[in-house]
Amino acid sequence: MNKQANKKTLPSVCPLDCPDTCSLNAQVQDGTLIAVKGSKANPYTDGVICNKVARYYPDFVHGQSRLTHPLKRVGPRGSGDFERISWDEALDLIHEAFAAAIVKYGPETILPFNYAGPHGELGGGSMDRRFFYNMGATMLNRGPLCGAVRGGAYASVFGNAPGMPPVQVLHSDLVLIWGNNVTVSNLHLAPLLKEMRKKGGKLVIIDPKRIKIAEQCDMHIQIRPNTDVVFAMGLAAELERRDALDHAFIGDWVVGFDTYMAQARDYSLEQVEEICGISAKEFHAVADLIQAAKNMACSFGNGIERGRSGGSGLRAGMILPALTGHHGRLGAGVVAKSGVATPKNQPRLHGDHLMKPGTRVFNIVDLGMLLQDDTLEPPIAAAMIYNHNPVATHPDQVNLIKGLMREDLFLAGSDVVMTDSMALCDVILPASSHFEHNDVFGAYGQNYLQRAEPVIPCVGESLPNTEIFRRLAARFGYDDPIFKADDAQLMDDAINSGHPQLNGIKGSALPVDKAIEMKALNGEQMIMCQNVIPATPSGKIELFCQDYEDRFGFGVPRYDPVLQDRPFVIITPSSDKRTNATFGGHAASQGLEMVEMHPLDAAERGLNDGAKVTVFNDLGKVTLQLKVTDATRPGVLYSPKGTWRATSDTGLTVNALIPSDVRTDIEHGAAYHETFVEVKPC
Repeated sequence: MNKQANKKTLPSVCPLDCPDTCSLNAQVQDGTLIAVKGSKANPYTDGVICNKVARYYPDFVHGQSRLTHPLKRVGPRGSGDFERISWDEALDLIHEAFAAAIVKYGPETILPFNYAGPHGELGGGSMDRRFFYNMGATMLNRGPLCGAVRGGAYASVFGNAPGMPPVQVLHSDLVLIWGNNVTVSNLHLAPLLKEMRKKGGKLVIIDPKRIKIAEQCDMHIQIRPNTDVVFAMGLAAELERRDALDHAFIGDWVVGFDTYMAQARDYSLEQVEEICGISAKEFHAVADLIQAAKNMACSFGNGIERGRSGGSGLRAGMILPALTGHHGRLGAGVVAKSGVATPKNQPRLHGDHLMKPGTRVFNIVDLGMLLQDDTLEPPIAAAMIYNHNPVATHPDQVNLIKGLMREDLFLAGSDVVMTDSMALCDVILPASSHFEHNDVFGAYGQNYLQRAEPVIPCVGESLPNTEIFRRLAARFGYDDPIFKADDAQLMDDAINSGHPQLNGIKGSALPVDKAIEMKALNGEQMIMCQNVIPATPSGKIELFCQDYEDRFGFGVPRYDPVLQDRPFVIITPSSDKRTNATFGGHAASQGLEMVEMHPLDAAERGLNDGAKVTVFNDLGKVTLQLKVTDATRPGVLYSPKGTWRATSDTGLTVNALIPSDVRTDIEHGAAYHETFVEVKPC
């Protein structure tokens, strides 16, 4: 038989936690995924995908770590000793443990412990939300782990209105890339920036590290970590001194100007130099470019939000275009949240009407502490980890592991592969990858709506999340039709087919061979302050946020530094081998992860490139391989996030060094980049 004749190329979509949400071509042979390539179905991603998806997904789906059958723990927690069981036994064990805990403590004793593994609407959150909402389980505020600070900062200024689609930078003559490692975390923006520069536009990179795209820009401002708010507000004050603010635009479209500028004027040039670690010449050069620009765009990554003053830094940066009148036309504005234009209906999909009034809500960052809180009423007696690998992603790793290791805690889990978190569970349910089920995909970094169908059968006995929770709902006696909805109905629930651009097309009937571009309601390209109106209480761009003043004391941005008690700050950026912790079990991520250090720091400690070192503080220690490079600043270390425990001799990762009690200025987010450490040779 000709095996080549059995080879098929089928359309799919990448579900990973990434702003680009690429269209894919899945190459399949005899029911096996053999290769993943880019597809041109989505014009924005245009056939290009990252190396990690292309190289590692087939192994993720079919490799040795794949979970193919339900498992039950038979050894000490964390020993890795499991035995295969049937689906019926697995569901019965979960039902019995959850039911017993509910009888003893009430439904809030159950914790759904999930985050953002897949970003499809069904896989990410659908039947599972209905199940736990109906149960009355403790609810989780997931955003503070990542995303809530950036999203909250944007919403405080513009409300829930779509920002500039990234493709519009082709119309810009100045783009500020701020805390966004484009070639790793926002790949498809890079060729647009290259084209913008070919047309004569200027590119400024603001980042503590000389990232790859900083080698192809017009100016790199190597700012000290977590000081972005000082730089941005200092620029606002400088532009005002130059009479370079657009007061006509401010009068028409901005509120809170006086309050904001009163704070901005507190940051003198001398303070900017001292706090941000840049020169007056660099500062004025950026101000010159902004003053001369006709169409300025700004793009912000999630890196900024990971500092104590991260919310303020993001807000202050996003406010700069409003002060200078860079809205209301193509190529001018903030490149963010264009996916908001997608007509999702998450309240309907999640079954928000099933929520029980008064149910407690936990900040996901607090769970390491709460799992060990003997005074908690009711205690967390049972939990289910799914769509998440918390051991590899949460701060204060040691404390979280300690909480999950409690022998009196019943821990269910569900994932595609065996992970550090699944290894701690009592019962594991094998989940299907997105290549094995239906889903619809919006995006948080671009404005295309996509759908995907299964390209291979479910591997082994794995099941999609939706079917797993249908079966759990049935075990618990939830017999309302909402718990029996099939995937086609869930896709219809996920998308508002009445949106003008969909013309009545239901979610389940969206094409799989092309992406639908979401535009303004008038069918034109989305332009803030032209055909997109800020969705704030005032209907204008708000520089003062009453909600943030009331809740956090940050009505306007300001610098609120954390005392550094160790010689180094360590930054944990995205990896080119992993998307967060996904693919962390692949061979490419095994062995020591690297830590980057400036040559002056290495020389001072007598450390050589390639040396094995211990990075430590009072919370823990981790072994890493040293890379000596002048791409980073003195006093600043870099080590990519998402590694798994086996990569270090200590059984810990850099997350063990990250405090959980230091929080961001808004939204009580995890301040990953306020991590202070020392380094010594092993």
